[in-house]
Amino acid sequence: MKNIPLVDLRGQYAPLQEEVKEAIAGVLDGMNLFLGENVFQLERDFAAFCNAKHAVGVGSGTDALYLGLRALGVGPGDEVITVPNTFIATVSAINMAGAKPVFVDIDPDTYLMDTSKIAAAITERSRVLLPVHLYGQPVAMDRVRMQAEEHGLAVLEDACQAHGAEYRGARTGTLGDAAAYSFYYSKNLGAYGEGGIAVTDSRDIATQLQLLRNHGSSTRYYHSVLGMNSRLDELQAAVLRIKLRHLEQWNEARRALAGEYNRRLAGLPGVVTPIEAPDARHVYHLYVIRAQARDELLEWLKGHGVQAGIHYPVPIHLQEACRELGYEDGDFPVAEKVADEIISLPIYPELTTTDVDYVCQTIGDFFSDRRTERPAAATVSEGGTRE
Repeated sequence: MKNIPLVDLRGQYAPLQEEVKEAIAGVLDGMNLFLGENVFQLERDFAAFCNAKHAVGVGSGTDALYLGLRALGVGPGDEVITVPNTFIATVSAINMAGAKPVFVDIDPDTYLMDTSKIAAAITERSRVLLPVHLYGQPVAMDRVRMQAEEHGLAVLEDACQAHGAEYRGARTGTLGDAAAYSFYYSKNLGAYGEGGIAVTDSRDIATQLQLLRNHGSSTRYYHSVLGMNSRLDELQAAVLRIKLRHLEQWNEARRALAGEYNRRLAGLPGVVTPIEAPDARHVYHLYVIRAQARDELLEWLKGHGVQAGIHYPVPIHLQEACRELGYEDGDFPVAEKVADEIISLPIYPELTTTDVDYVCQTIGDFFSDRRTERPAAATVSEGGTRE
């Protein structure tokens, strides 16, 4: 029996380890541990990668979202429109900014923001649209921007899972007023700890981000605004500079593996493979299928050495932490249905096609086993005995 992890960090580290160790040693030799040349060079390199003008390194993806909202002027009494099918950090950042999250349901094919529902969610308190490029696929941003322009709203992209994704040939990070990325270890571009970055074409927004991440200070002990300590450290930046050089190759490997999954799972009863929108370049941070008997399939896979996962099992509006928002079961039926059916399969650049074969064969065996059991189950219900 194979053992296939959901994420293989060791496999990615092995060919880079000497270069990584040398870079870390260089930081430690110089002992310039924050806001040094590695951070500033990473900011330049990542902005160029996104085809954006500015990037500001911060402590985490959550901080990038929060500081992005702050830089866009969001505060108490404001509303930010987003989706319930996301990681809790999206909503935590809105709450940290003092604003109220307002949800719209998701598209049943892409699991991204249903842009046709934005207009109905806009009120006089709406300040920002916060689309989430979930799993590595960008939202249909022309429709988001159209609504933003019509109603005078800003747009902050939650691109924490979408490093290098594109919509109509434009990279995430350039599709709104600003964008937030996470460098959490399992992301397409991950640090060896925590980290994040915010991207924008606006000099004014970038200046605000730089102030806010550093206690509101551009000169030591002089503070023009109240900010926080959210500085990306030099050690993480040194690692990320190395890994960024490989990101396009890794993204292409993920896309090829997703194609292999799609081909091998095509037509399998009980499984719905992900749809890549015609205008999108999906970078498959996660490869997410929908499946009948999801929980049973998850246990089957684990029992056969395949470490799968669920991203995410409970929509945000039904989380206990968000109960005070007043949403109820049934308010966002597509997000709720999807949450009961999704399962994330292993995907990372080092995964082999042989591994993909094994995962797909294991899924096929699960549904074959279920089909062979059904007649016996029916016989039992009719008063017979199982053979």
